[in-house]
Amino acid sequence: MGTTERRLLFEKVNAPIAEGERIAILGASGQGKSTLLRILSLLDVPDDGDILWKGTSYLDSDPRAWRMRMSYVAQQPVMLAGSVEDNLKTVHLLHRTPYDQKLALLLLAGMGLEGLDIHKRASDLSGGEKQRISLIRSMMLRPKVLLLDEVTASLDRTNARLVEQQLTEWSKQEGISLVWVTHDQEQARSFSTTTWFMGNQTLLERESTSLFFAHPNTELARQFILHPAPEADKENPCPSSH
Repeated sequence: MGTTERRLLFEKVNAPIAEGERIAILGASGQGKSTLLRILSLLDVPDDGDILWKGTSYLDSDPRAWRMRMSYVAQQPVMLAGSVEDNLKTVHLLHRTPYDQKLALLLLAGMGLEGLDIHKRASDLSGGEKQRISLIRSMMLRPKVLLLDEVTASLDRTNARLVEQQLTEWSKQEGISLVWVTHDQEQARSFSTTTWFMGNQTLLERESTSLFFAHPNTELARQFILHPAPEADKENPCPSSH
């Protein structure tokens, strides 16, 4: 019988995440940026290596507790049955934590959704509204790390900037780390303290954001900065909606 050759998506990714650090993950399509987030949240399992939380391996950790600390927010939001508030309450029921309606309303306002009826059916929301509700749902668990996969992809620029500002303030206020996959270099510059650049099937650069954009260490990163991918080539494009 023939053997199937294994293709590595990426390897030798080794980087710490500091408390309150805001990380932008950049790179061309197909470098495994979204997969890296899913591995960090244990939605996917690495073929090799280890992930440590304060020195403890994921292999020795309870997956539910791990995901409460490192919460993944997908680009394509999934709304559960029921109202907007039902969606916000569900994660608290699953994780046995109290629901804070005051915090929910505060975060809704910060995301530009102060006029949204929380009793509205979640299935009737626009794509951009669903994306923000999905994000707020994770924020309300107060994880230590938010893993964000293109979470403003379906928002117009005004609402995208509101989300960036809210997340930056939340990170500073709560000491939460952000690990954010984005195709938007302007967004990466504005919110992040650190940039991870993925290329050649690995984490090619890990540098402060200001230094990365001023003096990239590799030719691949330099070309990426000079020639951003056209809209059609961006990973997992979504139709824009408010």
